[in-house]
Amino acid sequence: MDELLEILSELHPEIDFSTHTALIDEAVLDSFDIVSTITEINERFDVAIPADKIVPENFNSAAALWALVEELEDE
Repeated sequence: MDELLEILSELHPEIDFSTHTALIDEAVLDSFDIVSTITEINERFDVAIPADKIVPENFNSAAALWALVEELEDE
């Protein structure tokens, strides 16, 4: 989780990603941020996020995104 928080903090250091729960709903992350995050996750965790998993629920918080990474690692 710490590594994921680091990835997100590199995009927006002013946001506390450990507590923010509306990253998409409040437009904290834009489409470029999401693509960058997906690329970093792929490189650092060696998981590919399929298109059907790129939905707001999976990107609204670091916790939701981390749950997705863990789910994909288990596959």
